[in-house]
Amino acid sequence: MKKGKMSKTIRRALRDTFPIFAGYLVLGIGFGVMLAKAGFGTYWAAIMSCTMYAGSMQYVAVDLLANAVTVGSAVLMTFLVNIRHVFYGVSLIDKYRYAGWRKLYLMFALTDETYSLVSTVEVPEDVDKNNYYFFVSLFDQLYWICGCCIGALMGNLVPFNSAGIEYAMTALFVCIFADQWLSAGGKKLLCGKHISAIVGFGATLVSLIVCNVLGFEYFLIPAMVIILVALILLRPVLDRKEEDYAE
Repeated sequence: MKKGKMSKTIRRALRDTFPIFAGYLVLGIGFGVMLAKAGFGTYWAAIMSCTMYAGSMQYVAVDLLANAVTVGSAVLMTFLVNIRHVFYGVSLIDKYRYAGWRKLYLMFALTDETYSLVSTVEVPEDVDKNNYYFFVSLFDQLYWICGCCIGALMGNLVPFNSAGIEYAMTALFVCIFADQWLSAGGKKLLCGKHISAIVGFGATLVSLIVCNVLGFEYFLIPAMVIILVALILLRPVLDRKEEDYAE
């Protein structure tokens, strides 16, 4: 690849990931503070962010480590929290098909925010797509590592009340959903492009209510199954909507 094209690719990745940098810095600090308050050293924040890099699961892992849960419980919790990445990965098969040596890292570094960017951005012709996806994933992880380490240092050096900081990740998901809703609909508050979002929200709400009634704690898997089946059944409608908007 020409040096100029690589430079353009890196600059484009930096520009597009800057909003994620702002979010990951805050969320990473939140995780680092939680980890420090649980009694872990700063180096643990760096180790977990480099090897685990799981965002919301890292928040959950703080309690798992602090309470010394069994390996089986940790595996089950990790599966339940991160099962959504299976669906992310399936939808990115075509985008990552020709990524070559980058593919393993792209799979490892797939997060909610990276997926949101990669799945929606239109990569310009003067930017190499595979390298763009790689640098987006790499920069996002570096942002996360920096935030986590800063938070761990703050938590270990500065005494303060950290109650409620664990809801930072929930707030981010709400903001991502709202942003995608508004960007998909444009000036319309409700339109055909919101079908997938409505299905996801509705299926999750139904699953949560039913699981609470039945006394089942984990509602995520039933919600994902309902979403998958619903989107498969609605595929002809969604494809027709895309064609209408393209015209």
